[in-house]
Amino acid sequence: MPNPFSKSESLFAASKKYIPGGVNSPVRAFKSVGGTPVFIDKAKGAYLYDVDGNSYVDLINSWGPMILGHAHPEVIEAVTQQIKKSFTYGTPTSLELDMAKLMCDIVPGLEMVRMVNSGTEACMSAVRLARGYTGKKKIVKFAGCYHGHHDSFLVEAGSGALTLGSPNSPGVPEETAANTLIAEYNDLASVQALFSKHDDIACVILEPVAGNMGCILPKDGFLHELKALCHKNGALFIMDEVMTGFRLAPGGAQEYFDIQADIICFGKIIGGGMPVGAFGGRKEIFEHLAPLGPVYQAGTLSGNPVAMTAGITTLTILKNTPSIYTELTETVKNLHQSLGEILSEKGIAHHINSIGSMISIFYTDREVHSYGDAKTTDTELFGRLFHHGLKSGIYLPPSNYESWFLGKDIKDKEVEKILETFKTF
Repeated sequence: MPNPFSKSESLFAASKKYIPGGVNSPVRAFKSVGGTPVFIDKAKGAYLYDVDGNSYVDLINSWGPMILGHAHPEVIEAVTQQIKKSFTYGTPTSLELDMAKLMCDIVPGLEMVRMVNSGTEACMSAVRLARGYTGKKKIVKFAGCYHGHHDSFLVEAGSGALTLGSPNSPGVPEETAANTLIAEYNDLASVQALFSKHDDIACVILEPVAGNMGCILPKDGFLHELKALCHKNGALFIMDEVMTGFRLAPGGAQEYFDIQADIICFGKIIGGGMPVGAFGGRKEIFEHLAPLGPVYQAGTLSGNPVAMTAGITTLTILKNTPSIYTELTETVKNLHQSLGEILSEKGIAHHINSIGSMISIFYTDREVHSYGDAKTTDTELFGRLFHHGLKSGIYLPPSNYESWFLGKDIKDKEVEKILETFKTF
């Protein structure tokens, strides 16, 4: 029988000679599931197409940004027109203003925003601003939450670091790690204990809905109580909405949970598929940012006109089409219920978390509210399911510690294909 992945295997073998591990981001290496990464040639709507001609229902959505589906015609047309003008100028453009105004109009409590080039850069800059604003040096993050690969965050992380079994990365100086304190997600007492012990905490940063240890929701009241605890102790409350921003709702987690953070980090959807990030928040805080204030941050390609064009087009469509969110939520609710029934009929221990257009299945007999809970999942079982999915035309995240992200083009046909894949596993 012919090998359906022969071209991908050849490309991976060649890539390993020139690229560390053959990939430019660790989770793509399939280390947690085994086998050879699939090399994608193109994508359209809800589907990925690999170099061997295989097609897949896409459940990673480029890790979140392609909520409108791949190769959306309006986004392509807008980007094409901008590219004809040039790719980048290194000067201010009206597009940057348009993007900032649009974001501030949609997101509750967002008064000023600074564009950057990635979610990592947004979170890194947010922490620097928090330290500069408060005059304090320590930060609190939560075990299993991932905020990019900056030194301050690789003290204990989820996603790729968890998958590779190295949550404390070599190359991070001990003195840097000493200024990052770790709390337990959904455990307010663990944060209180840190504030009781340290009086120099500048900020607490978290994913309002975790997506890098699987999809994990905040317990009722957790976000609001955490914000109050931060302010009581003179610390800023930072929400990393790189994944949830403009995905849970037009205004992201801030709108969904009716809460306003001091600083919010963005990425993914705001670039419409182009590399981009941003951080924003209260005016009084952002007036401390250069060139207005003393906290330095810069980027040659920040506010890149092509990325701004893709992002503005995407956000405008989302703002003007609220039915996208309603339909995605209904699709995920359907998947949640139906997948639960299939797994129960098969006698497979599981717990499913879902919210909006995000969903994860943990293969465990306990509820999953934290990093410790997530680690009880049966990763060996997931690895076999992942490869069954590939052969069946379903592209799951190649790690059990990653949320699924759905785009608007996943309809009944694609849902049935997903369910049939689980039935035949």
